Amino acid sequence: MSKARILFISPQPFFQWRGSPIRVKYNLQALCQLGYEVDLVTLPFGEDVEIEGLKIHRVSPIPGVRQLPIGPSFPKLLFNVKVMAKVRALVQERDYALIHAVEESAFFNSGLAGKKGIPFVYEKHSDPASYRKGGLRNLIMDGYSRMERVSMKRASAVIATGAGLADAVKAQVPETPCRHIFDIPSSMEDPSEEQVAQQAKALRQQEQEVLATYVGSFAVYQGIDLLFSAIPSACKQAAALRVIIVGGSDSEIAERKAQLAQAGVEDRVTFLGKMPPEKLSAVLTASDILLSPRVSGHNTPLKVLDYFKAGRSIAATDTEANRLILDEATAKFAAPEAAAFADMLATLAQDAGEREHLARAGRQLIEDTYNFKVYRDSIGELYSQVLAPSE
Repeated sequence: MSKARILFISPQPFFQWRGSPIRVKYNLQALCQLGYEVDLVTLPFGEDVEIEGLKIHRVSPIPGVRQLPIGPSFPKLLFNVKVMAKVRALVQERDYALIHAVEESAFFNSGLAGKKGIPFVYEKHSDPASYRKGGLRNLIMDGYSRMERVSMKRASAVIATGAGLADAVKAQVPETPCRHIFDIPSSMEDPSEEQVAQQAKALRQQEQEVLATYVGSFAVYQGIDLLFSAIPSACKQAAALRVIIVGGSDSEIAERKAQLAQAGVEDRVTFLGKMPPEKLSAVLTASDILLSPRVSGHNTPLKVLDYFKAGRSIAATDTEANRLILDEATAKFAAPEAAAFADMLATLAQDAGEREHLARAGRQLIEDTYNFKVYRDSIGELYSQVLAPSE
C-alpha cells in the first residue's frame, strides 16, 4: 500500500535558523516519521535538509533578491505568486491526500484545494498586528487579515502555534476546527558539559560575571528598543552583569553599539551575531539569565522554549505573548517599560537562589510537555481527524 502524499507549502526561506523555518522542519520530520510522503514547496533561500520521505521543490530566484526580511514586502508577494504557480503544477501532476499551507501561502492556494476537493490545513504562526508600524504598513496588514480570514473559513482545520493565536482563530471563524500545537525548542540536543564550559569561559570577561542573554531578531515587536534602553541602568545597578546579544544583522548591531557607547556601557555588552541552534544551546546553558523583552503580539515567543531547555532563569516583560507560556514559577516579570525591566534584571542578577528556582521549573516543562514526541503525536492526531472518512 502506497503512503499518503502531502503537499506542504512554506513561503519562508528553508532551512534557516529563525522561527517559522525551524517549526516547518519539525513539521516535516514529524509527518515523515508518521509515514507520509511529503512534497515541500518553498523559496530559493536556505539550506537543503535530508529527511527520509521528503522532497523539496524550490521556486526560481528573483534577480537581485538574496534574502527576505521578516514581515510583508513586495519581493515576498512576487515569491508567493511563484509558489502558487509551482503548487498548481504539482497538483496537476500528483494526487495529494492533503495540502498544508503556512501563513500567507494559504491565501494563494486555499481556493485551489477547494476546487480539487483536497483537504486543506492552514498553519498560523503570527499575529498581523505584530507587524503594524503605521501608514501603508497598516493598510497592508489590514488586507492580510481579511485574506487570512477567508483562508481560515475554507480550511478543513487550522493549526495555531500559540494559545493566543488559537483564541483569535476561534473568535473569527468558530465554524473551523482549530488546534493549538505548541512550539518546541529549536534544537532538542543538549550540549555537552565541555561545550558549556568553553562557552562560559569565552563569554565571561571576569570570573564572577552574571550573563544575561537575549536571542532573537531586532524586530520592534521583540522589544529590542526596550531592552537596549534598559541595559545602561541594569548594568549600573548590578556591577557583575554582562549582557550577551545573539541575533541581528551587521548594520543593526553597529547601530546598537553606537547607542550603548553613548550611554557609556558598550564594554558590558557582547554581540555574537546569528548562530545555528547547535551552537546556541551551549551559549544559553552557559548563561545565568535569559531575556524575553517582547512588547506585542499574540504568539508564543519561540525563544522561550530554548530557554526552558537550557535550564536557566528567565527575565520577561509582563505582556500577553510572554504570559501565554510563562508564569511566576518560570520567570521574573516586569512591566514593558525600560526602567522597570532594568530594575527587575538587576535584582535577578544579584539573586542566585531565585535564578536556580526559576531554572528548575522551566526545564521540567521540557521533560513533561514541550518535546518532539508530544509535538509529533499532536500533528498525527490532527491529520487523522482531517483525513478520516466522512460518515
